[in-house]
Amino acid sequence: MQQETTDGYGRGTERRAVARVEAPARAGARPSPPPLSYVRFGERPLRRLPQLFVGLTLYGFSLSLMVRASLGLNPWSVLNDGLVRHTSLSFGTVTALVGAVVLLLWIPLKQRPKFGTVANIVVLGFSSDLGLWLVPEELGLPTRIGLLFGGILLNALSIALYVGARFGPGPRDGLMTGASALTGRSIRFIRTSIEITVLGVGWLLGGTVGAGTVLYALAVGPVTQFFLPRFACTSSAERGAAAPPGEPRTDTGAN
Repeated sequence: MQQETTDGYGRGTERRAVARVEAPARAGARPSPPPLSYVRFGERPLRRLPQLFVGLTLYGFSLSLMVRASLGLNPWSVLNDGLVRHTSLSFGTVTALVGAVVLLLWIPLKQRPKFGTVANIVVLGFSSDLGLWLVPEELGLPTRIGLLFGGILLNALSIALYVGARFGPGPRDGLMTGASALTGRSIRFIRTSIEITVLGVGWLLGGTVGAGTVLYALAVGPVTQFFLPRFACTSSAERGAAAPPGEPRTDTGAN
């Protein structure tokens, strides 16, 4: 019997992903979630690498928009913002350092970082600081509200981009899935527990908590789910399984 493993996004193996692709579409049926398991580096790099780096850059920039809005941040940004208030480091530097520390927690969880994991740490730190440099402080309330909504929308889009590139999970995602695999608890329980803990520590450190924090929690999941099927890249095995019987494959997988 083939053993099933859990990848960095909490999905099943490539076999399960292919099975979802092979399942016939039924009229009115709810579409299956896109396969998000790790795809090897050499698969369509000219498509996936730009998508990864654009997604990570936009993610960092979306964090800076929410920081400038000053109406509440997502839990990890609350922690980063709180740490910034007690150090001389920039928001981007703290974001990268926290990502590196979280990556160390992968060791007892037996998680292995991928290319996208390392890129996540490096690019987020740079792009979030760049966004804070570009967007001025002391903005009026209407502008800040616009930045908040724009930041949440951009954040969800960027998640769909870099996750859909399938180069491996970010440090925080890997912590979530690794802890779930180790403890046997659901992804939902582990994610909620981690984010409540992170939010609490960040709030105690003086991080910005507000209406934007609640809005982010409510909106980012559904908006990401809307974008993700549009940007999820497929592997050669999945494309081959999806092709009708007898029809030659035209995609060489070279881009």
